[in-house]
Amino acid sequence: MNHHITLLSLLLASNIMFGQSFVSITIDDVPNTIKYQKDNFESKLMNRLDTLKIPVTVFVNESLLNKGASFDKNHELLEKWEKRDYVTIGNHTFGHSRYSDVGYDLFVSDIEKGEMLSKVLVDKYSKKLEYFRFPYNDLGKDSIEHSKIDSYLVSKGYISTPFTIESSDWMYNTVYENYLANKEFDKAAKIGRNYIDKTIEYFEFYDSISTQIYNRKIKHIYLCHDNSINADYLPLLVDYFAKQNYTFISLQDALTDSVYHQNDKYYKKWGISWLYRWMNSQKEISSSMKNEPNMEILESQFKNMQENSNKKTGY
Repeated sequence: MNHHITLLSLLLASNIMFGQSFVSITIDDVPNTIKYQKDNFESKLMNRLDTLKIPVTVFVNESLLNKGASFDKNHELLEKWEKRDYVTIGNHTFGHSRYSDVGYDLFVSDIEKGEMLSKVLVDKYSKKLEYFRFPYNDLGKDSIEHSKIDSYLVSKGYISTPFTIESSDWMYNTVYENYLANKEFDKAAKIGRNYIDKTIEYFEFYDSISTQIYNRKIKHIYLCHDNSINADYLPLLVDYFAKQNYTFISLQDALTDSVYHQNDKYYKKWGISWLYRWMNSQKEISSSMKNEPNMEILESQFKNMQENSNKKTGY
């Protein structure tokens, strides 16, 4: 009997280590008030999430409420995000400032300005405002800046939120919206499919790295944005990963994984995955980055669109 119990325990442990996958979905730059207005004051992304029934954490830039035609409607949108049971609200600063550019004092001011309305709403719905994410995932240009802002966040009771996986959805979205604006719908659909394919590649890539390093599957955190391409394609990604034995978990659950208790060893301003930040040397980071999925086609499309836009505006 004891032998059978031990065997069963080993099988269960093996399934946790090598079979079951976990990911927390986090969404930056909420609420997208410009798209909200264009869509007749409907949030397509929120509507899709309502049907998915998975926990998400959204990081808010309160300055976005000042964009578009109606602050009141934009405030209602933020409250709609807050009141949903599956949504956790985080602070992403007021104006999405870059820490290494603006410096400590202005950045702290941006953090505190960015929590004013959110704090009222979390109190109203008996939630907490405890997660913070750096815009551009820029934690400062050196170890001194890193340490200084980390101490501040701890004093404020904020948890600095990492990510392990991202797939440049913001860049895909720029190209995607450009094609939609020009009514090139076939090209837009092709970009959407490519976004799905590349995101799957990135999931597999980062999962492979983490499994090699930690000899088990970790609880991943995926970073994406409140934008058009996710409104249209995030449900397809969720459906795919659900079929691949992924369980969608809260940010709170993901952060219980011991990997997130490690020290960040990367003291530069670039917003790289925490899987790289936990590595011991730049050589190790560079070696891993060389094996990332190829993004040359997307980067070329993005660059061409930027150049064409600059020509039209005279820059």
